[in-house]
Amino acid sequence: MTVADVKKLPATEKLKIMEPIWLDLREQIDNAEIPEAHRRLLDERRERVETGEARLQDWDDVKHTIGRS
Repeated sequence: MTVADVKKLPATEKLKIMEPIWLDLREQIDNAEIPEAHRRLLDERRERVETGEARLQDWDDVKHTIGRS
């Protein structure tokens, strides 16, 4: 199936195709190995939040500030 073929499909058919693709990708990502450098970075960030040095921000709050100065 090509991109042109997909573009011809109605939205309902595209959604039917997308759902199993996303489920499969999620499984693959869940089972993927995380590079050690990424794991260390995540651990460092978690520690900064736990010690109060940094704080998590709500995505809904953050996305409204993107592109605003």
